[in-house]
Amino acid sequence: MIRTHNRAPTPPAIAATILLAVAIVGCDRTSDDAPAAPASSQLPSVVVSPAEDADRPLEIEALGTARAMDAVEITSRVTNVVVGIEFDDGELVTTGDILVRLDDDEAAADLSLAEAALAESRSQYRRSKELFESRTVSESQMVQLEARLRADEARVLAARARLDRTVIKAPFSGHVGLRRVSVGSLLTPGTVVTTLDDDRTVRLDVAVPERFLSLVSTGMRVDARAAAYPDTVFVGAVTALDSRVDTVTRTMTVRATVPNPEGLIRSGMFVSVRLVGDARKVTVVPEESLVPEGENQYVFVVADDRVIKRKVSLGQRRPGEVEILAGVVAGDLVVIEGTQKIADGVQVEIVESPARVVRQP
Repeated sequence: MIRTHNRAPTPPAIAATILLAVAIVGCDRTSDDAPAAPASSQLPSVVVSPAEDADRPLEIEALGTARAMDAVEITSRVTNVVVGIEFDDGELVTTGDILVRLDDDEAAADLSLAEAALAESRSQYRRSKELFESRTVSESQMVQLEARLRADEARVLAARARLDRTVIKAPFSGHVGLRRVSVGSLLTPGTVVTTLDDDRTVRLDVAVPERFLSLVSTGMRVDARAAAYPDTVFVGAVTALDSRVDTVTRTMTVRATVPNPEGLIRSGMFVSVRLVGDARKVTVVPEESLVPEGENQYVFVVADDRVIKRKVSLGQRRPGEVEILAGVVAGDLVVIEGTQKIADGVQVEIVESPARVVRQP
């Protein structure tokens, strides 16, 4: 008898496992045989913009302090008692107006005594001169009488000066301040009675950074504003430049004069000042290209796909741009984006070079 043995069918789960294994092997072989994808560029990407020449008006903004053209503290030159005050607080006075009267009894008496002695000396000298012509009085006596006359004249002048010091007068025209003494006060030399300011014209002392010294000159127009009058522009001119630069602030004091007929600007006021000059050609770069390091400013310039770090000297700043006085010339490509990931000498990839928008002055 012949027996036939039938092979059992492969279970479906086992068949699926075999197919999955074959697929995995096939994928691995395909992955090994396929060419590798190209690696992405590792160069840092930057955005650049060209430095440009532009015509810009000279405008230097600074801060300053207003001073009256003439200002003084009114004081006494002698020790004496106040017997009269002849001004009101804040009053406008003119040269020679009496401000304060001091007790003058003693000074007046000294003057009267000196004038009496002078009258006697003058009379005696006159009589002796007539006798000298007739040889009754000797020459030596005449010399003595003349010396006495000159001494008495000097005593009168001294007594009159002491009397004058009992009256305090305005040395120039202007506005007095608040009075600081009262009738009956004992004044001593140096005691301040009040202040006096001639503020019809004011001086503005402005601190200008030393990098602008070559641009500032006498005659430049000055536009000044005070916080008390935000809508008023006081126009004047630069009249003088200090001879020294402050070694701490690196600024130089520039003095301007501004007419102040209404007396709006008071001595000591804080003012913002704009020095205005003629238009000039300057090199400008976007403000975002600046890389500050301490007190210095740098920019990255791209040349032959590499960056060069350059120290620059800055001029005026305007919204979105800054003037470059030294370090960059027109046409240089400066990095405006990506400065944080580059260094001097690094090769870079320029991903964008936007058209420069020319800003109107």
